[in-house]
Amino acid sequence: MFIVFDGLDGSGKSTQATMLCKYLESLGSSYIMRAHPSGDNFFGRKSRAYLLLEGKRARVSASLFYLLDVVRSVMLYYWRRIDYVVFVRYLMGTAYLPESLYKLGYLFFLRVVPSSPHMFFINTSPHEAHKRIEQNRSQKEMFESLERLQKVHKKVTSLASRPEWTVIDGNRQSDEIQRDVRASLGL
Repeated sequence: MFIVFDGLDGSGKSTQATMLCKYLESLGSSYIMRAHPSGDNFFGRKSRAYLLLEGKRARVSASLFYLLDVVRSVMLYYWRRIDYVVFVRYLMGTAYLPESLYKLGYLFFLRVVPSSPHMFFINTSPHEAHKRIEQNRSQKEMFESLERLQKVHKKVTSLASRPEWTVIDGNRQSDEIQRDVRASLGL
């Protein structure tokens, strides 16, 4: 089963994926979890490095390296013979592209990479996401200011309104969100 968690920075994607994987492990299921940008390859490391910079070139470079990192993960891990493949950040990374490109980028990658009936968009308000980032991060990325979270939130919620996404209210406690995720997966 291919499962995706996506949403704003600070929405709880990694938290939900980790909670789910621990639960799957307790059931004796095998899984691979990939969080993007990942730190184990050139594309992920370049994306992460550009996320710590400012400017249009850094934004576009971070997005393109991120997308290459995701494609690499799909090629290496999607086809493995295990029970669950869990991706953190997948198609919504295209929302970080400039306004004129993000929808086109999304539709392109939607056709290129596998999709799943188990794609969760954790819809967290920009204010809540920013509060979590302030509490939990020592170093902020370029998209993690309140103003930028508000701009990206408009883009990602428009993309998440598409039928391939299951939208979950991310402004709640993590255990409540996890119950919704498991119920949707039939676990």
